[in-house]
Amino acid sequence: MSHSTYNKMWAHAHLDLTSLLAQEMPEMPPPLEKDRVVFFQRVATLYVRYVQIFRRLESVYDQMVHPQKRRILRQLLDGVIGRVLELKNEMVEKECSEYHYMDDIVQDLKLTPADIEIPIPKYFINERTKVLHERGQILSAILDRMGLQTKPKTAVVRPLSLEEAIKLIQVSERARQGRLRAKFMREIRRDEERQRRAKERGTVGADLDQAATRIQKVWKGFIQRKKTRKERDDEMIFIGMALGPQHIQPCPATVAARSTEEHRQHRQGEHEREYQMALVSVKDKLREVEGPDMRETMKDQIRQWFIECHDLTGTFPEYPDEEDGGSAVIFAEKTPKQLQEELAAQEAEKENAQKSKGKKEKKTDKGKKGKEKGKGEEEEEPGLKMAPSAFLPEVANNHKIYKTVWQNRNESTNFNQKHVEELIKEEKRKEIESEIRVQVDELMREELKNLRLAVDRDSGTKGKSGKKVQYTLVQLLSPQRVR
Repeated sequence: MSHSTYNKMWAHAHLDLTSLLAQEMPEMPPPLEKDRVVFFQRVATLYVRYVQIFRRLESVYDQMVHPQKRRILRQLLDGVIGRVLELKNEMVEKECSEYHYMDDIVQDLKLTPADIEIPIPKYFINERTKVLHERGQILSAILDRMGLQTKPKTAVVRPLSLEEAIKLIQVSERARQGRLRAKFMREIRRDEERQRRAKERGTVGADLDQAATRIQKVWKGFIQRKKTRKERDDEMIFIGMALGPQHIQPCPATVAARSTEEHRQHRQGEHEREYQMALVSVKDKLREVEGPDMRETMKDQIRQWFIECHDLTGTFPEYPDEEDGGSAVIFAEKTPKQLQEELAAQEAEKENAQKSKGKKEKKTDKGKKGKEKGKGEEEEEPGLKMAPSAFLPEVANNHKIYKTVWQNRNESTNFNQKHVEELIKEEKRKEIESEIRVQVDELMREELKNLRLAVDRDSGTKGKSGKKVQYTLVQLLSPQRVR
C-alpha cells in the first residue's frame, strides 16, 4: 500500500480515538453505575473499540517509513496497549472470570470474532532480534566457561599400515561377495518354491488369458480410483470445503504485497539513519548560526531587567539560582495581573493558615462525628466505577500532538516521507537555548557583582546597610519585557 493509505488509516484511528477520549474523559464525572451488567457492557465496548484502534495502529506502525511519525505512533501505540490491559483487568475484577462473552457487542459493531483477537505486535519481534541473538551468545559463552555445553568430538584419524589396509580391504570384499551369494541363493530358492506350487496345481505355467485378465483388473481398478478421487476433490472445491489449485500456489498479488512490505521495512532503516544524522547536523548548524544571536539577546534582556529593577527599587535584584531555573524564571510568560494574583494568594494562604489553627481545636469533636457520618454515607452509596487510568493522559497527549502537528500538515512535497527539518529545528532550538542560558547565567552573575561594586564605589556607601524594604524575586519582576 502507499504512504497515503497508511496516513488515512492513522487519521481514522485518531478519529475513533477522539470519541473514546470524549467518553472516558468528560468534563463532569459520570454518576456511579448500579447495574453490574450495564457496567460490564460499557467496559467491554471500550475494550473492543480500543482493540480495533490497536490493530489499526500496529499495522500502520509496521509499514510507516516517516521517522518522526513513527516516534509519535510508538508512544500512542504503547499507551493504547496499556489501556487495553487496564480494561481487561477491569473486566476480570468485576466478573471474577478471565473469559468473557461479547457476542452481542461484536454483532452490534458489525465485527467478526477474528477482529477482536489481539495479535502480537511485529515490533516486539523485530526490535528484539538483536537482543535475543546477544542473549544466546552470552548463554553459550557461560555454558562453555562452566563446561556444560557438549561439543562435537572430532574423530582422531590414525594412519594404517600396509598390512592393516590389505586386511581391511579383504574383509570388505569378502562381505560383499557373501551378500551377493546370499541374494543369488534366495532367488534360486524362490524360483524352486514357485515351480513346486505350480506342479501341485497341475499347471506348468500361467495361462495367457488369465494373466491378461489379472493385469486388466489391476489397471482398471487403479484408473477408477484415480477418477473417483478427482471427482471427490472437485466436489469439495465446489461446495467450498477445499481450496482450488489456483489458491494453493502463491498469488502474484500476494507475492508483490510481501515484497512491498519488505521494501518498506528496508526504507524504514534508511530513513532512520538519515534522521539520526540530521539530528546532529541540524543542532551543530543552529548552534553556529543562531547561537551568537541567542546569547546577545539573552544578555540584553537580562541587562534591561537589571536597569528596570534598579530604577524601581533603588537596588539590584537577586539573580535566580540554577536550581530554580536561572534566568528562565525571569522571562516566564506572566502578566502583571497574574503576578498580583499570586501575591494576593500567598497572603491569603498565610491568613487562612493562622485562622485554621484556632478553629481546629474547637471542632475536634464535631469533626469526628462528621467523619463518622460521612463514612456511613459513603458506605451506603452503592455503585460501580472504573479505576483511574495511568495511560489515558499519555494517549490524550499524543492525540493532541497529532492534531496540532500532523493533522493539517501539507506533505505534498515530501513524497518519499523523509524527516521534516523544521520540526528538528524547533526541538533542537530549545536544547541550544537551555545550553546557552546556563553559560549566560554564569556571565551575568559576574556582571551583576561588578555592577553592585561599581555603584557602591561611586555612591560612597559601600558596606553601609540602609533601612530598605526586602523585596522577593516575584515582586522585583517587571511586567514589561524586551522583545
